[in-house]
Amino acid sequence: MAVAGIDYAALFAATPSPYVVLGRDLVIVEVNQAYLDATRRTREDLVGKYIFDAFPDNPSDPDADGVRNLSASLHRVLATGEPDTMALQKYDIPIMGRPEAFEERWWSPINTPILGPDDTVVWIIHRVEDVTAFVQARGTGARPLDGKLTEREALEAELYARARELQRLNEELRQAHARERQVAVTLQEAMLQSPDLARHENVAVRYLPAAGSLNVCGDWYDLADLTDGRFSVAVGDVVGHGLEAAAVMGMLRSALNAAIRALERPAQALEVLGLYARSVDGALNTTAVEALVDPTSCLIVYSNAGHPPPVLVHTDGTCELLDRATDPPLGVRPLPVPRPQATATYTPGDSLVLYTDGLIERRGEDIYAGLARLTDTLSRISQLPPEHMADTLLARLGLAGGGPDDTALVIIQL
Repeated sequence: MAVAGIDYAALFAATPSPYVVLGRDLVIVEVNQAYLDATRRTREDLVGKYIFDAFPDNPSDPDADGVRNLSASLHRVLATGEPDTMALQKYDIPIMGRPEAFEERWWSPINTPILGPDDTVVWIIHRVEDVTAFVQARGTGARPLDGKLTEREALEAELYARARELQRLNEELRQAHARERQVAVTLQEAMLQSPDLARHENVAVRYLPAAGSLNVCGDWYDLADLTDGRFSVAVGDVVGHGLEAAAVMGMLRSALNAAIRALERPAQALEVLGLYARSVDGALNTTAVEALVDPTSCLIVYSNAGHPPPVLVHTDGTCELLDRATDPPLGVRPLPVPRPQATATYTPGDSLVLYTDGLIERRGEDIYAGLARLTDTLSRISQLPPEHMADTLLARLGLAGGGPDDTALVIIQL
């Protein structure tokens, strides 16, 4: 909460720890005096410069890894929206006025994101502490005559060694997570293939994994052709992430596809899926919505198991939330009961939009604000064809490159 009367610009300038503010493009937008003192620079030397142009690696040090490590940390912050603490880092800096001359420096850095209203990273605060004197004292301090390290030197050496080992282990862990994420996303995308979907040119589908996160692979979409020209469309969201969520998603998606083909009633299909979910580890509390579209009667029949409501977008830009058949998520009731079902009529040219919560949910915001933002955006793009509408919708909601949660989206021009 802002406090009246405080000059935050003056507070930032006077902070004793060195701070740099970076834009998303890693260009320096502001520095405080402590940072200028630590690097022996002026604001004119730094503001407006790409940070790695201002501080390149020391070309005379073949082991220099400051640019690589700092760049990796900053990009993790951009991808995850979470702070990243780096291990003790040797990062020499150029000596002003002496081309190609560098000064040995050791730093303890922390990179912290500043989030905008849509939970995307707007700026990064790069805070460092210059520990050069501490590290150099360890190597140049007086030694006993027997050549053994003093107790302090031994402790400092151990702390430094442990910090570098922790950095190595963290990097290995991140690489292992990245490999698991890639396997899970590949499996997810393979399971989302649908032969029936390929026969509908008026349908656009999108699956966006969560950006820079393991929080992926619980969302799905599906389309099934039924009798008499009717077809069903569904989206769902499994609690959990990674390979486990991808496996559960695949089982539930297949079960719902089979149920709707056999029963051709969305409510009964979700009842069957709820029974099945109680027998699958990791499937409880899954949300899903199933809709049946009948082009002959221009009718949509739908049922919802705890999922955000589909939106029927009329050609005049008005939006109708299909929220009259909402029930709890799958498997939460100890005994099965009939699920509700409702209908809506449409005019040819209208669009039906189904999605998962990653499209509308934002940190610190209730779901109604997200729904209002979604319908307002859809009303402005109601005349676009499905593929163009999908791309425009994601771009305007700030999700073209993914968001904090994975997102499934289906748009059908009816």
